[in-house]
Amino acid sequence: MATYLIRRLLLMIPTIAGILAVSFLVIKLAPGDPTASKFSSAGQAGAGLDAQRGTEQAIKRFREKYKLDEPLPVQFGYFVKRLTTGDLIFFNTETPVWKEMKPALIVTAQLNAVVFVLVYIIAIPIGIQSAARPNGPLDRVSSLFLFMLYSLPTFWTAEMLRLWLTGPGEWQLPVLNLHSDNYKEFSYLGQVADWWWHAILPITCLTYGGMAYISRQMRAGMIEVMRQDYVRTAWAKGCPEWRVVLVHALRNGLFPIITLFASLLPFLIGGSVIVEVIFNIDGMGKFAFENMLRREYDAVMASLVLSAVLTLFGILLSDILYVLVNPQVSFDKRGG
Repeated sequence: MATYLIRRLLLMIPTIAGILAVSFLVIKLAPGDPTASKFSSAGQAGAGLDAQRGTEQAIKRFREKYKLDEPLPVQFGYFVKRLTTGDLIFFNTETPVWKEMKPALIVTAQLNAVVFVLVYIIAIPIGIQSAARPNGPLDRVSSLFLFMLYSLPTFWTAEMLRLWLTGPGEWQLPVLNLHSDNYKEFSYLGQVADWWWHAILPITCLTYGGMAYISRQMRAGMIEVMRQDYVRTAWAKGCPEWRVVLVHALRNGLFPIITLFASLLPFLIGGSVIVEVIFNIDGMGKFAFENMLRREYDAVMASLVLSAVLTLFGILLSDILYVLVNPQVSFDKRGG
C-alpha cells in the first residue's frame, strides 16, 4: 500500500503541472488583463498631459514588476514561483490573496460539509430501498420525484425559493448572507442557530440535485449486485431480506458511490457560483467569479489549483476506499 501511495503522489506532480499550464494559458487568452482594471480610471483622473504621462509610467512600472510584458513561458514561470512561495497577490490592491481567500474557504467548507453529509445520508437509504423492491410502488414514486428534482435548474430553484419562502413576515426565511447583521451580539448557541436559519435555502439548493443523482446511482449499483450469483445463493439459503441487502449486496453496491466521491470532494471547497451569488454568500464560488471579472489572475489560479489538487486526492481516496470496502480488490488491480 505504501508503494502504491508514493507512486500515485509522485504522478500527481506532472498532472498538476499540466493543469496549471493549461489553466494559465486559457486565462491569458481571455481579453483584458490586471493593468486595465487597476488603471482604468487613473488615466481619466487628471486633465493635463503630465497626469497622462505619470499614468503611463505607472503602468509601465507595474507591467515590468509583474512580468506582464514578458512571453507567456516567462509569465508562467513567475506565477509558479509566486505560487510555491505563497506570494500570490491581488494585482489591483497588491495585497496577498490568502488573506481574503481564507475566510471564503472556511465559509464554503462549512456550508458544503453539511450538504455533503445530507446528500449521502439521504441518497443511500433511498437507493437501497428502491433496489430492494425495484419497480414497486415506492420505487416508482421515488424515481418520479427524484427525476423531477434532478431536472430543476439550480438558479431557477434558488430564485423561486426566494420568491415563495421569503418576505416581511416574522417566520420568513432570510435570503442574504449566512448570518444576521448583529449576529456578533448573540451567544454562541444563538450564532449557531442564526447560521442554520440563514443556511436553510442555500443548503436546500445545493443538496437536492446531488441527492437525486447519487440515489439513482446507488439504486443502479445495488440492482446490478442483487443479480449476482452470490446474492442469489444467499436468498436460496433463506437469509432474511435485510441481511441479503445490507450485508451481502451493500458492500459491492457502494462502488459507484465511491467513484462519485472523487468529483464531489472538490465541490466541497470549490463552492457553487450560482448559489453563492444569488444568496450573497462570501464563499469560494463567489470569490472566484468576482476575481475572474476583475482579471485577478492569481486569485483565479489559486482557486483552480485548489480544485485540481482536491480532485486528484479525491481519486486517490476513492481507490483506497475501494480496498477498504472490499478487501478482495487489491491496490495492484487499481492500476496507477
